[in-house]
Amino acid sequence: MANFFRAIKQTFKYRFLIVSVIFCAWLVGLLWGGNIAAVVYPITEICLKEENNTFTTWIEHKARITQEKIQTTAQELQILQFSSPEKKHQIAKKEKLLRQLQYRDSCFRWFQPFAAKYTPNTPFKTVLFLIVIILTGTIIKIIFIIFHGILSAWIAQKTAMVIREEFFRKVLNYEVNYFNREGIADIMSRFTNDMSQLTTGLNVIYGKLIREPIKMVVCLGGAAYLSWQLLLVTLLLVPLAVICIRWLARSIKRVVRRSMEEMSNLYGRLEETFRSIRVVKAFTQENIERAKFHRINRTYCAKAIKIAKYESLTNPLTELFGILMICIAIVVGAYLVMGNRTSLLGIPMLSEPMDFSELILFFALLAGSADPARKLSDIFTMFQAAAAAADRVYVLIDRQPLIRDIDRPIPLPKHAQSIRFENVCFQYEDRPVLKNISFEIPFGECIAILGVSGCGKSTLLSLIPRFIDVNSGRVLIDGLPVTEVRVRDLRRQIGLVTQDPVLFNDTVFNNIRYGNPSATAEEIMEAAGLAFAHDFIEAELANGYGTIVGPAGGQLSGGQRQRIALARAILRDPPIFLLDEATSQIDITSEKMIHEALAKFKKGRTTIMVTHRLSALTLADRIILMDDGNIIAIGTHEELLQSSPLYAKLF
Repeated sequence: MANFFRAIKQTFKYRFLIVSVIFCAWLVGLLWGGNIAAVVYPITEICLKEENNTFTTWIEHKARITQEKIQTTAQELQILQFSSPEKKHQIAKKEKLLRQLQYRDSCFRWFQPFAAKYTPNTPFKTVLFLIVIILTGTIIKIIFIIFHGILSAWIAQKTAMVIREEFFRKVLNYEVNYFNREGIADIMSRFTNDMSQLTTGLNVIYGKLIREPIKMVVCLGGAAYLSWQLLLVTLLLVPLAVICIRWLARSIKRVVRRSMEEMSNLYGRLEETFRSIRVVKAFTQENIERAKFHRINRTYCAKAIKIAKYESLTNPLTELFGILMICIAIVVGAYLVMGNRTSLLGIPMLSEPMDFSELILFFALLAGSADPARKLSDIFTMFQAAAAAADRVYVLIDRQPLIRDIDRPIPLPKHAQSIRFENVCFQYEDRPVLKNISFEIPFGECIAILGVSGCGKSTLLSLIPRFIDVNSGRVLIDGLPVTEVRVRDLRRQIGLVTQDPVLFNDTVFNNIRYGNPSATAEEIMEAAGLAFAHDFIEAELANGYGTIVGPAGGQLSGGQRQRIALARAILRDPPIFLLDEATSQIDITSEKMIHEALAKFKKGRTTIMVTHRLSALTLADRIILMDDGNIIAIGTHEELLQSSPLYAKLF
C-alpha cells in the first residue's frame, strides 16, 4: 500500500484540480441528501396530510404546535425550578429543549412570510412545486457528477503519464544484460496492464472514493440531526463489517498480485511465440505452442476466477450489513414512535418524541447512505488491484541499474591513445566467460577477434561500451578506467554494428540519422553511400529514403538492414568503431565493396571486429585468437598461420 500512496502523492501537484474535485463532490453529496429530504419529508408532511396541504398551512400548523410545546416546557421547567431545585440534570435538559423549541419557532416565523409570498397556495400546485425542486436539484447534481468524473480522470491520467515517463526513463537506464536476462515481456506487462490498473485506482481515489463517502456523510449527518443516539444504535454492526472488509482486502490484493505475475507469463509466451513464428511454422510446432499457451492461460484463468470469488463476497456482505442496520433502525424507531417514547432500555434516545414523518425521513437517509456504500464495495477490488499494481511498477522504478555513473565521473577526452584490458575476468552467474584477459590496442589500429562460437568474443566487445562490467580487472581508454567516466560520454565515442541489426519502424532516412540527429541530408546520403546502401535505397525502395522499414525493419532483407545499420554507425563518425559480425548477412559482392569502404573509414579511428568471415581479416592490422575465454594468440595473419595450429585450422 505504501507504493500506492507514492502514486497518490504524485497527484498533489494538481492542487487546483483536487480542490475542484472535492468542491464538486461536496455539492453532489449535499444535493444527494437534499433530494432525499425534499422527496420524503415534504411529501409525507404536506402532500399526504389534508390539514397541511400547502407550505403556508404546514408552517402555520408547525408554528402553532411549537408554541404549545414552548408553553408546556416553560411551565414544566418553572415547576422543576421551584419544587425540585436539586434536580439540576433534569432542569438543564428542560432548558436545552426550551432553547431548541424557541430556535425552531423563530425559524418558522422567519420563513412564514416567504412561504406565503413565493410558494403555491393549492395542494396540486404544491406537488408540482416539489417536483420542480426535485428535478432541478437532480439536474444540477448530474452536471456536477459529470464535472467531477472529468476532473478525477484528468488527475489520474496526468499522474499516470508522469509515472509512465519516470518508469520508462528508469528502465531505459537499465544495463543491457537485464533485458537479456529477464526479457521484455514482464516489463511490457507492468507498463501496460499494471499501469492501467494503477490509473484506474487513481481515478477511483479522486472519483467514487471521494464522492460516495461525502454522500454517506451528508445522509448520516441528516440522520444524526434527527437522532444521533438512534444512529449510533443503528451503526453497532459497523466494526464487524470493517473486520470482514479488511480480511477481504488482504485476500484480494494477494490474489491480484499473483494474477499480474501470470499475466506477465502470458505476455512472455506471446512474445516468444510471435517473435519465433518462422521457426514455429517451419518445424510445424503450432500444436506445441498452443499447448504451452493453454497451460499459462489456464493458470491465469484460475487466478481470475479466484478474484471473482472474493469479489462475489463483497456486494452480498455490504448488502447484508446494510439491511441489518436498517432493520435495527426500523425496530428501534418503531418502538420509540409507536409508544411515543424518548428512551430505550433507560437510555435517552430523543429529546422529544419523534413523529412518523421524521422517522420515515430517518429511514430514507439511512437508505440513501446504503447506495454509496454499495458503490464503494464495487470499487473495492479496483483499489486492491491498484495497490498491487503500484508495488509491481515501483519495484522497477526503485531498482538501481548495475551499470551507472559514479558520483564524480572523470571527463573523457576524445579517444586518441589506446584501449587496454588489464587482467579482465567475467562470468555469467557461475559460468566463467573471460579469464584473465590482458592486451592493448593503440589508437588507429584495427583488431579482429576470432574464435569458435561461445569463446567470449562478443562478451569482450561488450565490455568497451559498458553493456556489462568486469568482475575483476580493468578496461581503460586512454588510461582512464571506463567505470570512472560518464557512461554517456563513453558511448558517444563509439559506433556499433551488431550481427542482428536493429531498425526502428520509421523511414530509412530517420534510421540512418539515428547515429547523428544533427546530420544534414547530404551527410546521411554520404554515409549510406559508404555502406553501399544508397543505390538499393534509391532503386529498390518505393519511396527511397522516405520508405517506412516496418517493425524491426521487417520490410527489408537481412542484408539491406545490415547496410543501413552500418550507414548509421558510419554517420556517427566515432573514434572507436565496433563491428560484431557486421557483414554476416551480406552477399560476397557487397561484402567486398563494404570492405573497401571500411578500409578507408577505419583510418584515424580504433576499429575492433568480431568476425567468423575470414575475408574480413584482410582489414585487420592484428588478430586476437580466443578459445574458451582465453587469448590463445595475438599477431598478424602471417604470424598466426606460423605460430598457432588453431588459427591455421580455422583458416
